[in-house]
Amino acid sequence: MPDFIEPGWLSLVPPLVAIGLALLTREVVLSLFAGVWMGALFLAGYDPLVGTAGSLDFLIDALVDPDHMAIVVFSLLLGGLVGVMARSGGTQGIVAVLERWATNRTRGQALTWGSAVFIFFDDYANTLIRGNALRPMTDRLLISREKLAYIVDSTAAPLAVSAVVTTWIGFQITQVRDSMAGIAERTADPELAAQLQAGADNAFLMVLHSIPYLFYPILALFFVLMIIVMRRDFGAMYRAERRSYSGQGLIREGAMPAADPTAESLQPPEDAPHRWYNAAVPVLAVIAVALAGLWGTGAAALEPGERTIVAVIGEADPFASLLWASFAGCAVAIAMVVGQRILSVKEALNALVGGMQSMLLAVIILVLAWGLGGVTGDLGTGPYLASLLQDTLPLTILPALVFIVAALTAFSTGTSWGTMAILFPVVIPLAVAMGAGVGFAGGEHYPILLGTISSVMAGAVFGDHSSPISDTTVLSSMASACDLVDHVRTQLPYALVVAVVALAVGEIPAAAEWIHPVWAILIGLVLLWGVLRIWGKDPAEGLDVDTAA
Repeated sequence: MPDFIEPGWLSLVPPLVAIGLALLTREVVLSLFAGVWMGALFLAGYDPLVGTAGSLDFLIDALVDPDHMAIVVFSLLLGGLVGVMARSGGTQGIVAVLERWATNRTRGQALTWGSAVFIFFDDYANTLIRGNALRPMTDRLLISREKLAYIVDSTAAPLAVSAVVTTWIGFQITQVRDSMAGIAERTADPELAAQLQAGADNAFLMVLHSIPYLFYPILALFFVLMIIVMRRDFGAMYRAERRSYSGQGLIREGAMPAADPTAESLQPPEDAPHRWYNAAVPVLAVIAVALAGLWGTGAAALEPGERTIVAVIGEADPFASLLWASFAGCAVAIAMVVGQRILSVKEALNALVGGMQSMLLAVIILVLAWGLGGVTGDLGTGPYLASLLQDTLPLTILPALVFIVAALTAFSTGTSWGTMAILFPVVIPLAVAMGAGVGFAGGEHYPILLGTISSVMAGAVFGDHSSPISDTTVLSSMASACDLVDHVRTQLPYALVVAVVALAVGEIPAAAEWIHPVWAILIGLVLLWGVLRIWGKDPAEGLDVDTAA
């Protein structure tokens, strides 16, 4: 029996309705709820009363999930931290320091891009901390909120999936190991079973070998830098940047930012000193406690002799670590401003609450997106898309097809991790059954197996980038105080261009062993450079403004 409703295409309707309505009407909350309601209606046998009640149940289930609640509290606390930093004048102090280096738009965007390296270990922390911390600087340089959200979003998950020591690594290794071990248990050939078990035992090595085949994430990271250095944009992003740089607004007129940093409760008193360390120290405390939490929770799950950096991070609890980190940041921020008598305890707590309130819309959108994810899970959207790969396929194009299905799954469900959990148990046995990776490391068609593994991860990241129901898309909009739909509209053309190039020069020829993956990436970078040279334009060109501002 299939794991999805019949006909299977029906499982795609709720997410597509939600995404389509959001893009057409720009009413994100109603669009997401419409998707949840429609999915619940299908599951209730088209009974509208039962479907409406069921849609509310999905939202409750999304909110009471421990990991989801940890992200909500982490986001609220980080919003509160930003509120205290802004109210005390610390944010303005940071801006004054950054002004010494970020003297123009190019330098400001380059600083935003490079800051990803300091919070590489987790994509949630990366987007929330960087967006909130750097937004005042980018606002001063008239960089649109859409551009900030794009830079933050397109350097967070691609870095987390490409780096070895991140909160993603343990999940990836576990998925590959379990998939390989499952095939080994089911095969009747003792020699093949031994090879499969050897592959399962060396799952980390396989994930490590697959990193050069992560064409979309790697090209996405460098494409952002190209756009910054070449000072060229196209499509909706070009229009957003031109609007912002000409002084017509950092956000579109009528836009609904996912967070509001302009609230009166977040503005500092006129006599508040602008001390940079009142913002820098709490942010550093967040990063330090997050790293300490990752190490502590990971080390506790391992024996002393097993505690390598990669193993510890792989076993860590990222949600608990981020929760502790945001709480510590708030405590440090309040202690500093109260100790310096910049704010009273009551004023600091009011600023904390004001910062949390600015995140309310984003939290609502996040819960609705998770609710829609629950609906697609019950409808079997992911398994239906995965089933499309079950037919006989040419082995050489398997990685490219896996990338496309992973992208569609992540786009429809709004989750990259969920996509990997759905597809890894399907595509790895499929690749092995088709003859990929016999003998494994160094064996016949090993690059195709690596390409298949990496295509699941790369496609999941691409679909996640493109979807307005993705949690990381929502968080990027939240941290950048950008309208969610505007973020999707401006980022989607860039993500599509990179994905097409990744397919053309990477997923197909490199996985088929026609070209080394390093050469594929270099060729991809040249093609992306050509795209910007031909179609990209400088948003400042022809404007009567100081281009050095």
